[in-house]
Amino acid sequence: MEQPMKLSVRFNEALGYAAALHADQVRKGSGTPYVAHLLAVASLTLEHGGDEDQAIAALLHDAVEDQGGLERLNVIRDKYGEAVAIIVEGCTDAVSVPKPPWRERKERYIEHLADVEPRVRLVSLCDKLHNARSILTDYHSIGEEIWSRFRGGRQGSLWYYRALLETFARYPEHDALKNEFRRCVEALEALANSGDEAPSA
Repeated sequence: MEQPMKLSVRFNEALGYAAALHADQVRKGSGTPYVAHLLAVASLTLEHGGDEDQAIAALLHDAVEDQGGLERLNVIRDKYGEAVAIIVEGCTDAVSVPKPPWRERKERYIEHLADVEPRVRLVSLCDKLHNARSILTDYHSIGEEIWSRFRGGRQGSLWYYRALLETFARYPEHDALKNEFRRCVEALEALANSGDEAPSA
């Protein structure tokens, strides 16, 4: 029987660090404390075979993009090691302020997924799956209004999630996660299409 993995004090410290970094952030439109997303991504990462470094990186996957750029990445490297820093950097689509244009960033991120290790793709996939789940849940509450939360709008967001789905599908790992991600993306597309077909009032 495989030995269960035990998380160390490093994970506990990283959780507190991530919560402090993102203390003033909320999820787009919902007002949910941002740490809820970080916890969900870490949970998915652990549930699908991730180790402690990957779980810590999941907690910190948005820290560079949202909380300090390359300077923050260097702090993460010093605090948690190179393995965590590599994953966090691999999950980051921008380090500069202001960020590059939205479509350019997303195209680069999709291309970049081909060059990262499976360890990085696991955390990235968990992040994108939780985002897609959240969008789908909120769509059922507010409908097409959901797209106003996102810089890419309706068409850009649907393009991005479809492109991510097709990119992750090229790799052999994490079938269960990819299948759930596919269901979420296809459900979003179906809802958006049904909105297109609805008769005007």
